Amino acid sequence: NTDEKGEPKKYDPTFKGPIYNRGCTDIVCCILFIICILGYVAVGILAWSQGDPRKVIYPTDSRGQFCGQAGTPLETKPLLFYFNIMKCASPMVLLEFQCPTTQMCVEKCPDKFMTLLKAYANKEDFKYYKNFCKEGLEGLTVTQILSSGLCPAMLTPSKPFTRRCFPALGQKKGGEITVGNNSKFDDGEGNIRDAKDLVAGVKNATVVIEARQVAMKIFEDYTQSWYWIIIGLVIAMLISLLFIVLLRFLAGIMVWVMIVMVILVIGYGIFHCSMEYVSLKSEAGSNVTLKDLGFQTDFSVYLHIRQTWLAFIIILAIVEVIIILLLIFLRNRILIAIALIKEASRAIGYVMSALFYPLFTFALLSIVIAYWAVTAVFLSTSNQPIYKVFNETACDHSRKICEPANFSTSSMKAECPDSKCLFAFYGGETVYHKYLIGLQFYNVFLFFWCANFVTALGQMTLAGAFASYYWALVKPDDMPAFPIFSSLGRSLRYHTGSLAFGSLILSIIQIIRVLLEYIDHKLQGTQNKCTKFLLCCLKCCFWCLEKFIKFINRNAYIMVAIYGKNFCTSAKDAFFLLMRNMIRVAVLDKVTDFLLFLGKLLIVGLVGIFAFFFFSGRVKAFENTAPNLHYYWVPILTVVVGSYLIAHGFFSVYAMCVDTLFLCFLEDLERNDGSAERPYLMSDRLLRVLNKKNKPEPAE
Repeated sequence: NTDEKGEPKKYDPTFKGPIYNRGCTDIVCCILFIICILGYVAVGILAWSQGDPRKVIYPTDSRGQFCGQAGTPLETKPLLFYFNIMKCASPMVLLEFQCPTTQMCVEKCPDKFMTLLKAYANKEDFKYYKNFCKEGLEGLTVTQILSSGLCPAMLTPSKPFTRRCFPALGQKKGGEITVGNNSKFDDGEGNIRDAKDLVAGVKNATVVIEARQVAMKIFEDYTQSWYWIIIGLVIAMLISLLFIVLLRFLAGIMVWVMIVMVILVIGYGIFHCSMEYVSLKSEAGSNVTLKDLGFQTDFSVYLHIRQTWLAFIIILAIVEVIIILLLIFLRNRILIAIALIKEASRAIGYVMSALFYPLFTFALLSIVIAYWAVTAVFLSTSNQPIYKVFNETACDHSRKICEPANFSTSSMKAECPDSKCLFAFYGGETVYHKYLIGLQFYNVFLFFWCANFVTALGQMTLAGAFASYYWALVKPDDMPAFPIFSSLGRSLRYHTGSLAFGSLILSIIQIIRVLLEYIDHKLQGTQNKCTKFLLCCLKCCFWCLEKFIKFINRNAYIMVAIYGKNFCTSAKDAFFLLMRNMIRVAVLDKVTDFLLFLGKLLIVGLVGIFAFFFFSGRVKAFENTAPNLHYYWVPILTVVVGSYLIAHGFFSVYAMCVDTLFLCFLEDLERNDGSAERPYLMSDRLLRVLNKKNKPEPAE
């Protein structure tokens, strides 16, 4: 294998594109991946056999029973009632995640003030009161009932929230806290208490209630605007398809038009923000700073502050200046990038099915995410109910594990008469429960590995299809009949191990990043400056390492798709090929990515502007058509994010095509010299831009 000068041949002169006669690569990693997948399935089966999602769906009473569960005696009692909600103000609630008061399942929450002492004297009232008491009240006095903990000392008007009864707190104009429209209530022990005393017990719940109210308004907005959101997303898809088709025939013009339109759109944004900034000058309260305002659930409040529009102006101006400077200093590289985009457009024209391949990737990722989520829920609910001693006075057995069945006759109850054995949380002491955290970790790790594998499969499949286009001497005659299916079959048949190897490396780095975030979260408030600095450096380093590995993996998959070598060899070849062409990589490839990003930005900007004027009712033609919303930014953000994902799906194919053609282009420059024996296979456009040409065959 030497040439005429006796030097080793660098390439096979018979190379005509992706190698079809190839063998399996990275078999060991393929076997390891298959074993891990089988283990993942086993973990899922084990979790499904042990787990109980009802623990997430239904609230649990003091006996560990599920309120409202179908097919049980508590089916008609879906709500959880607290005997004394004020005890939930105890600091132990934050540690135990359990309120130290008796909890029982009820059919309805109480809707009136009532004390046990007064209700006991009236037969009808006591009949109503029994709905919130345990069984076994017959023949007992009020004192005996209270000492036995069979009934709450009082009832307060409550409302159901997340299947739990919380006091119906309100607020008068003067800021006075009320419950059931009263500012004071009888606590059942002869004391008149202020309604504000209940606030501490439901403090954490009020935050959730406010969030629920916002969530309900957002949900209502979605129900009012979902069809308009779908129309907006369909428009984004049509614009993306139109953009791709126009790039196929008018790539050069489209790129320059796109650049000009982005500049004009940003310029209009700066002008509009400036006008809003000036118009708010005379408006009262507009000079309040964002820091003083704090977080507001109604985001339209921020639009009435001058500082918001000033921030928009600065951000847009910086983006505008960056784009203009790039155009000035990189205009020659932009010409080469445009030539690459034109070539990518031609390639996609021959492989149109590639545009719909992201749907297949999305479907596989949805399966991976769904399996992970379901397994995580079953694992987290596969513990056994644990009961602990809760008491009000000093007790040596406080917070110790107990058995509710025989607690009344136990020594713990005898030594601590006022104590109760209540459900605390779900746990367990078996081997399965001890290694439950390890199974959760395995679930997360396999989720990363499978998700990265699916993404890698998509990259290698697209790379193989586009490489077959580039290296075809006569297009499309020398291309496979179905490039995408042919490339997908080769990737799965021969290179599952290489895909698993690359995705494994990336998954290890990602799981380390997750652990670092977990450690940082756990150590918050206890870290010194040195620890914070060290964690910050580690997170930054692993973030950079993840980006670098993604870059290496992407190019390694392209080389595997072309030559059929193992992952390490392909990664090495791709890395050194890129290093030999560092200037082109640093400038040309990134300029191309930037131009594609501008395309996504343009599509999102056009759809976003249309959505803003439509949903905000600022266009008179749509005033009667636009739905009435609590927060008009909800459908706008949904349309913008959805449009970006749609555009990203289409342009990700373009980006993979450009990256593949770029590597093939670099290989072509090194492999061939333009002679009749070794002609360049790149298009005439690229030849002209690079001032290269193929020499004609010598006349006989």
